[in-house]
Amino acid sequence: MAPRTLIFIPTYNERDNVRPMCEQIQALGLDADLVFMDDGSPDGTGAILDELAAQYPRLRAVHRAGKLGIGSAHLEGISLAYAEGYNRLVTLDCDFTHSPELIPTFLARLDTADAVVGSRYLEADSLADWSLVRKSLTNIGHILTKNMLGISQDATGAFRAYNLETIPRELFQLVQARGYAFFFESMLIMSRNGFAIAEIPIQLPKRTYGHSKMSLAEVRRSVSTLLSLFVQDQSNRTRFRLGSPPVEVDPSLVDPQNWNEYWDDRSAKATAVYDTLVTVYRNAVIKRRLEATLKREFHQGARLLHAGCGSGQVDEDLHKHARITAIDISPSALALYRRHNPEAEAVRHASIFNLPFPEGSFDGAYNLGVVEHFDHEALTRAFTEVRRVLKPAGKLVVFWPHAHATSVMLLNSAHWVLNNVLHKNVRLHPPELSLIHSRQEAQDLLASGGFELQSYDFGPKDGFVQSVVVATRA
Repeated sequence: MAPRTLIFIPTYNERDNVRPMCEQIQALGLDADLVFMDDGSPDGTGAILDELAAQYPRLRAVHRAGKLGIGSAHLEGISLAYAEGYNRLVTLDCDFTHSPELIPTFLARLDTADAVVGSRYLEADSLADWSLVRKSLTNIGHILTKNMLGISQDATGAFRAYNLETIPRELFQLVQARGYAFFFESMLIMSRNGFAIAEIPIQLPKRTYGHSKMSLAEVRRSVSTLLSLFVQDQSNRTRFRLGSPPVEVDPSLVDPQNWNEYWDDRSAKATAVYDTLVTVYRNAVIKRRLEATLKREFHQGARLLHAGCGSGQVDEDLHKHARITAIDISPSALALYRRHNPEAEAVRHASIFNLPFPEGSFDGAYNLGVVEHFDHEALTRAFTEVRRVLKPAGKLVVFWPHAHATSVMLLNSAHWVLNNVLHKNVRLHPPELSLIHSRQEAQDLLASGGFELQSYDFGPKDGFVQSVVVATRA
């Protein structure tokens, strides 16, 4: 069965353009329906669309009460396409800056891509007839979305095609912007979820009629949204990720330290500032140091165990280098990990004291923010179990908070203020039983579990917070 195709065009004050746009699309002879959505244009655009709908059986005019925003219109058009069972959707502007003759090319590219966008940056002089102001705004927008959000494609244009069979409806429900920022926010979300986005070069002439609807107020809102998206992308990428299938829970596992309650309670107001600061530090410092350490210690394609993975924000870029299996005692933490790391080789509900893997399964193992929460006897058991699942000469990398770390002093001060002064009865993290004091202590504890200390580094690289310990399976 041939795919059902919808062409969607939002309008506002386009009375001179809607008829020729409709006629040019009809002349293409496509097996497609056409929807114009008008935001209560005061120039009479809506009445002309009603006339066209009476003339062309496959054309529909949708009227909205007023000017509700270009992003809002696109989201409503996308929702309509899903609700009515269309397989492919093409969106474009009505002012002829987007040539309808390219629609068949966009549709053809959907055979190998999830989305297709028209790009003004693949060919020279694609904006040759534009004013200096509009050209500058467009180029600045591209530079900002490319460098701040990491989107290489043209992220601010409306000429697009979507494969609705491969892009789930839930993806667009993550988009919050209702103005022009819809375009780069939706591109960010598609990119963060790994969808294939193809580009087609387009040439944009100046508007045939009228003038740009991009007001200075809309420019300010778009810049504000861009900055907000940048901060969220750095601190909370799950905001842009589609939900993952639930992690299979082992009902026999016992969680004596109640880690699941800890992960379920991270939205409490008393911990919001702490979580934000920790997330920023983790992404800016710890993440980079972990990546450098693992790439130095393990070869490309190594099989690694992240033992006690937590939310896994630090792992996001490691999957290009290693095949990572993540385990944690908390199903809530694992759900976060899977959202952060859709490329993980496996995500398992398991205890670090009884790993569900055969001997010699991994080239190495690592953890961050885990060992300090166990006493020495428990650490010996954990190290012994990790050693069992490592190959001969396999390595263990531990980011081990130091007893005299700057973070420990700051957290102790924060706890004193919250609990002794403000009487909040708050604990920002579980008790830390085994903060490391020295290289010798690390060596002795690792030896009790069958590891030989290879290196120990505590210093200014991360602001005197973590001791980075590397050990080899003895």
